[in-house]
Amino acid sequence: MEIKSLVIGIGELLWDVFPDQKKIGGAPVNFAYHVSKMGIDSLAISAIGNDELGRELLDVIDQAGVNYNIGKNEYPTGTVQVTLSGDGVPQYEICEPVAWDFIPLKPEWEEKASVASAICFGSLAQRGEVSRKSIRRLIELAHPGAFKVFDINLRQQFYSEELIRESLSLCNVLKINDEELEVVAKFFGLSRSQDDQCQTLLGQFKLELLVLTCGTNGSYLYRGSEITFKETPKVKVADTVGAGDSFTAAIVSGLLNKQSLDEMHEWAVKLSAFVCTQNGAMPDYQKEELF
Repeated sequence: MEIKSLVIGIGELLWDVFPDQKKIGGAPVNFAYHVSKMGIDSLAISAIGNDELGRELLDVIDQAGVNYNIGKNEYPTGTVQVTLSGDGVPQYEICEPVAWDFIPLKPEWEEKASVASAICFGSLAQRGEVSRKSIRRLIELAHPGAFKVFDINLRQQFYSEELIRESLSLCNVLKINDEELEVVAKFFGLSRSQDDQCQTLLGQFKLELLVLTCGTNGSYLYRGSEITFKETPKVKVADTVGAGDSFTAAIVSGLLNKQSLDEMHEWAVKLSAFVCTQNGAMPDYQKEELF
């Protein structure tokens, strides 16, 4: 079966509610937006409530030009109360239960998943049983040659050792930050060395690629015996919301375009740094302006 040029992001869809405004949030839409900016067809899958907040979300997604297939149910559209530290780092208070805890499994989604070139999922949307089953079913349906990207995104108390282990067994690409790596290392009893921890995860779960981001301390890519490191550019930060999702999108674009490890890493660093200089997770730009 031929793998189509389609990348899917599935998971939470919500409003990030800041002290003075609200902005669209949720990794799948952010990810799908930046994938599309890389010139690759993308699809965001999630669920909203049949309410005004849900209708407003769809309006914003339409304006951003994101391709989506969003289910509706009787639960309220998701919201997250966001506060920013002095250096723009967000802290989240995630409400529950909400619509994206009940993402359905549509036949057309199963068909899309079976021919997708990459599917990206995280841990947060798996906090509810309904969404967890839908997400895992789509991952299981993915073509053997597809990239199954676990962008771990640990939030509040919405994860467990079992959930992480099961998700790692489903993926072949892992994106994780240094704080999340500490949590996973403690769960799995890994050694203290960050490099050893990454190498162990890479081998234990037979990953094709491991992406480790360390905030202002740079980032690493691990693929087989090859490792790259890039410093984090010094930029004037507006906020960091969505920067990680853009990093993941650039990595997936690089994998699909068969870029070298160094080149895809460079693209990811540049894109995420740019997003940090902008307000919101989906700033307008053209790929040619950055690369």
